[in-house]
Amino acid sequence: MKMFLLSFVLLIGTSACTQSKSKPITEISQDDLNNVLLVDVRTPEEFEAGHLENAMNVNWYDPDFAKQFEKVDKDKTIYVYCKMGGRSAKAQEKLTALGFQHVINLEGGYDAVKTQNK
Repeated sequence: MKMFLLSFVLLIGTSACTQSKSKPITEISQDDLNNVLLVDVRTPEEFEAGHLENAMNVNWYDPDFAKQFEKVDKDKTIYVYCKMGGRSAKAQEKLTALGFQHVINLEGGYDAVKTQNK
């Protein structure tokens, strides 16, 4: 029983200390976007049809995807989004594997923003 309680306390403590790796895109504000790199990982055609203000477009499907982040500080907070969240989740995994410490996937993607603004 003591072991169970100790395990439970450690699990709760660890969970409380972990940084959230995703955030609903509909809950971000302009203040949230200060001092972060906002990256839209959709295709250039999707980006041209509409995107979040101040987003840079880095196409997930581009063979040079990782290379486009070579000059970005690994401690910089990066918010990634796509159409619905699939590509941005993959981009988040890739950037984390490359050593970026603070990559946040904006859940729901651009479609959620469009739906919210209707």
